[in-house]
Amino acid sequence: MIVRYYVDEETGQPHVYGHGVREHEIEDVLARPGEDRPGRDGSRVALGQTREGRSLRVIYVPEPEPESVFVITAYELKGKTLTAFRRRMRRRKT
Repeated sequence: MIVRYYVDEETGQPHVYGHGVREHEIEDVLARPGEDRPGRDGSRVALGQTREGRSLRVIYVPEPEPESVFVITAYELKGKTLTAFRRRMRRRKT
């Protein structure tokens, strides 16, 4: 999969770095999302776990090129959002 990232103009680095997320973690979630649903304005929202066990929300836009996406942002799920995601994943397994 080809993954491009939104770059923060101030730092010149991918925006996701500001949220403490690295590219390989995003690729883990996009490869095996627990959930992938429509977002706003043509975007998609993928929720899933990294190989290290972190739960992330990845906001991305599918690109016209097959197997290609543009990642807008990503951040770790915490608190009630994480609890709700884990509950939904448990219900799917049963």
